[in-house]
This record gives sequence, C-alpha cells and structure tokens, in this order.
Amino acid sequence: MILQRGSMRAIIVAGSALVAWLLLSDSALGQAYPRTELTTQVDELFAEWDGEISPGAVVGIFMDGKIIYSKGYGVANLDYGIPITPQSVLRIGSISKQFVAMCIVILAEQGKLSFDDDIRVYLPEMPDYGKQITIRHLLHHTSGIREYLTLVDLMGKPEGSVFGYTTRELVELLSRQQRLNFDPGSQFSYTNSGYFLLAEIVTRVSGVKAGAFAQENIFEPLSMTQSRFYDDPNAIIRNQAFGYSPKRDDGYRLDILRSDVIGDLGVITTVEDFLHWDSNFYENKLGAGTSDLITTMFTRGRTSTGEELSYALGLEFSSYRGLKTMGHGGSAVGYVAEFLQFPEQRFSVVILSNLSSFRPGRLARQVADLYLADQFSEARASDERDRPQPTAPEPVTLPMPELEGFVGDFYSEELDFLYSFVVEGSSLHLELRGSRLQLLPHPDDRFGWGRRELKFFRDERGIVSGLTLDAGNVQDLNFRKVVSRRY
Repeated sequence: MILQRGSMRAIIVAGSALVAWLLLSDSALGQAYPRTELTTQVDELFAEWDGEISPGAVVGIFMDGKIIYSKGYGVANLDYGIPITPQSVLRIGSISKQFVAMCIVILAEQGKLSFDDDIRVYLPEMPDYGKQITIRHLLHHTSGIREYLTLVDLMGKPEGSVFGYTTRELVELLSRQQRLNFDPGSQFSYTNSGYFLLAEIVTRVSGVKAGAFAQENIFEPLSMTQSRFYDDPNAIIRNQAFGYSPKRDDGYRLDILRSDVIGDLGVITTVEDFLHWDSNFYENKLGAGTSDLITTMFTRGRTSTGEELSYALGLEFSSYRGLKTMGHGGSAVGYVAEFLQFPEQRFSVVILSNLSSFRPGRLARQVADLYLADQFSEARASDERDRPQPTAPEPVTLPMPELEGFVGDFYSEELDFLYSFVVEGSSLHLELRGSRLQLLPHPDDRFGWGRRELKFFRDERGIVSGLTLDAGNVQDLNFRKVVSRRY
C-alpha cells in the first residue's frame, strides 16, 4: 500500500499524540503507583471516563498514611486534550467547609474567639432576630439563616452564571434578611450561608483574608503545596483541570466560576495533597499540635432538644456496610468530589471530578467494596434511594381579568430586587433579567414556579398588593407592589 505524504504525516502526528496521552495519563508527570489485581478492578469502575473526549475524574486511595493507588481518567482540558492525572488541581466544593472549620478551631485555640460567641460580635451588620445565633450554630448548620445560593438564584444570578457576586455583596444580602427559617438551634438544615459567614469571621478576627490564614495555618504546615482557597478569580493555577457540564444536545460546555466567595466552597487541591489532610486526622500537626484540635473537629452538633446530629465541623459521620465512616461530598460549578474515610481501618478514598454529572459518592463506595471486602459485616445496599417527591397543587385555569390582577412590579427589600409580572397568551409570566418564566396558577392566589411557590395577598379592597415567596431553604420572602421602578 502506498501512502501519500499528507497521510503519512497525519499518522505520525496521531501516533505521537497517542503516545503523549498514554505517558501523561499514566502518572508520568509524577509518581507512578503499583498495579495489582485490585487496581485493575478500580480502573474498570472508571473505564467509562477513561478516554480522550470526555472530562473525568482522579481517584486517590489511602491506607495507613500512604497513597496505595492513584490514577486520572479523562480530560482536564478539552481544548488541548490534556489528561487528568494525580497532579491535576480541581475544586472540591463543600469539602472546603472542613478547612474553614479548622481555621475557626485554631482561632479558638488561640483564644481569639469562642464557639458560643454571638456572631454579631464579629458581624454587627447582621440583624438582631431576638434570638442569639452563635458560631457553633453556623458550624453545625443549626442557625436558621437563609441559604444564600437560593437568594441569588431568586435574583436571577445562579452560581456560575454571567451575573456574578462578591463577598461584600453576599454579606450585605444576608444582612438584609428580616427572618430566619427557624429558631437558632432548634433543627438542622444544611446551608452554605453559615460557612460563608464563618470565613468572613476568620477574616475579621485574624486581620488577614481567610484564604491567607488557611495558607499559613493549614496548607503550609501540612506541605499541601498545590492547595489553596481560590479567592482570586483571575489567578493562574498550574495543572488546573477545568470544570464541565453535559450539553443537552451532546458534548460538553465549559463551566467557569469567577468569584472571590469562599468558606462554603473555594478550596482547590490534588488527591496527592489531600493525603496530608487525611493523615492529619490521625496525627495532628496543626495549631498547638495536640489531639484536642481533632477532638473538637469530630464533635457532633446537637439541637436545642438534645438530639445529636451526624454533622460535626465540616465532617459528616455515618456508617457503610457495618463500618464507621467520616467524610463529606462537594460540588461547585463543573466539579464534584467525595472524601470517604474509614477511620478504624485507616483507609480513605478521595475522588475529584471535573464533570458536574459525575457521581463520586457511589464510586467511592465501590472502591471501598474492593479493598475492604473481607471487613464488611453487612451486605451492600442499593445506591438507589426512594426519595419522596413533593406534591404540588393541581393547576387551575384563571380567566383573563383575574390574571391581569396580578400584573405589575413587586419589590423585595430583602433582595433589593424587583419582580415584574406580565400576561403573555393565557398565562402569567415573571420577567427576570431578560427572561420570561411561565407560572402555573394554583388555587387561592398561589402560583407555582418550579419547586417554588408565590402566594399573592390583597388589601382591604381586594386588590393584589404583595406576595410572599417560599423556595425551600428560603421561606416567607416578602415583596410589596410598587409603582414601576425598573432597574
């Protein structure tokens, strides 16, 4: 067979690219980890993402303070076809919470704050709700403070959208909230607002940015050289894996989170760096270097009725197949992650992914199934859990004159934002940042907006004068009807 010069060049280029891919993806940039029958089975679990056309993940498997296996699967940068490796730097989302918690614990150890301090000592702009909210409430998700991610979403600025927000704007937004979801301490409700505010407290108490405090007091002492709080959206991060989400029609879109907001999220790291954090739970090197710091991190919260929570300080305690576990999951725009530790076995699995649809929790448990097979005392349960589906009222049909009664502009002081309602066709729509969102009419002046509900109310003349909005972890958000004040 005779090959044309162009065809031969293409084959050489393609072959070179394949060789480069294989070298890079097999940890050639760093330490190569021994292959065993178990590692082959691990590779099979990740085979779906082990290629050149998809984002993927990196797994780190720790035993007795060492990495016994680590490997990347898939692509860190789809533009240039750069593979994910154990040295790739990824966001870890809410796993960041335990790092902020450690900052708070170190400050408490230094005598600079107490868990039972009123947060208004450090955040005086926060409202006085008549009941004290403490640092401990923030740590254990029992504060009742509304979820900031829902609040910005209600303003048409969801996380990762082109409409960004800053730390200062979020503090001001939370300071405008006139109500809590529940009395502080009365119940557990996972929220990102608490850990965002904890980072702000670290900044104000320490006198340096929370990210800088963590760098000096956590990452540097633990030799986590590739880890940091990503609080500069313009920073250049070496070996960074970019985050992606699937597109509806096929392929992937690039997800970029340009924000200085940290606390509830913000840490970037590698699986190799994360080993040092995992090991520190067994032998503490931070603060004064005593085990008291770790004991505090492991202290589970309680409600005001005495109910013990599974949640400690950025760490969740549970069990899997009869073995005790500790860890946390995380997600940020385009990224998901899982940290699963079996403390009595000194065994951990860490998975970092740059694909938003990836399910790291399920895969972490499957990896544990392989390595701890002879230690489990219970059979493996299905990962599919029956989740109760919320029931919405049956939609009703409203005549045009009734629909027109809801038309107008409604202002929320808590959001400092305007909602405009218009009738289009035979439906009421909400205008939000250039989009028109159809609302479903329910009985009694209520309208459905996805899982949210708008409840309009009327004055003594029967004219619509305002509304309240319920959106899960934001309840009873008030709007009043105003003369048009477009922004």
